[in-house]
Amino acid sequence: MAEKFIVKEQSKLLEFLFLSLNTWPKKKVKQRLQNSSIRVNEKTVTKHDFILNVNDKVEIGILSKNSPSTVQKLEILYQDKDIVVINKPAGLLSVSTPKETKQHALNILRLQISKKREQISLWPVHRLDRDTSGILVFATSKEKREAVMDKWKESTKTYLAIVKGLPKNKKATINEPLRLDEKLYKMHVGKHKDAKEAITHYEVIQEKKQNALLKVQLETGRQHQIRAHLSFIGNSVIGDERYGIKGDRMGLHACELSIFHPVNNKKMTFKVDAPKEFYDLLV
Repeated sequence: MAEKFIVKEQSKLLEFLFLSLNTWPKKKVKQRLQNSSIRVNEKTVTKHDFILNVNDKVEIGILSKNSPSTVQKLEILYQDKDIVVINKPAGLLSVSTPKETKQHALNILRLQISKKREQISLWPVHRLDRDTSGILVFATSKEKREAVMDKWKESTKTYLAIVKGLPKNKKATINEPLRLDEKLYKMHVGKHKDAKEAITHYEVIQEKKQNALLKVQLETGRQHQIRAHLSFIGNSVIGDERYGIKGDRMGLHACELSIFHPVNNKKMTFKVDAPKEFYDLLV
């Protein structure tokens, strides 16, 4: 549970945290600040010299990820008898796992769109990591899913990413193969006999003192591709514990997707902006 404080006199954030959390090791306090676990007036702050004013509200240890157990209805971006496109919130699995069989996007959406006398069947066309928000596509039959997947290489997949630090190149392509370590469930970057081609294009959209907002396009679609590639160049995604530093929310959002309809073969483009809590990570 988060610890909450009201500021009594103006001071710098880190000094306030040291005083308020005087039983904590200073290293731990600094880590909380660096890991985006501090919120001031409901906004994430990571600057140690951020000025606090009287009556500001400071929260330590906030978990801003959406809890899967709280998600009862999903935002549908598009729906017809062949495909359904949703905006998946961060913190929600795309499909079931051995440990989680009910609270995932596939099951929630199936219950949401099914009628009492007609149960809708759904097949995931692709997946998003639990902590990645954004566009997710389902098909209403296995055949229609395969039809979309047949042209998946021609689809365009665009993400927004907030990364730690400022990339050296404002616009670049990362062309490094990836190999999954099944024991660590983590991608290794670099040449290897088992590695597969992976190409990621990125462009810096906005910079702050500590972080940057990137527009990222995938030419290939390997598991954890964006996260592994950006970590490889020294700019891990904010809140990505596996490839960087743990945080309250991961700074990755699938903002645009173009696919070909499984029946009429028409190209369709879907767009959805990231939520406010995503942009709050850019500090």
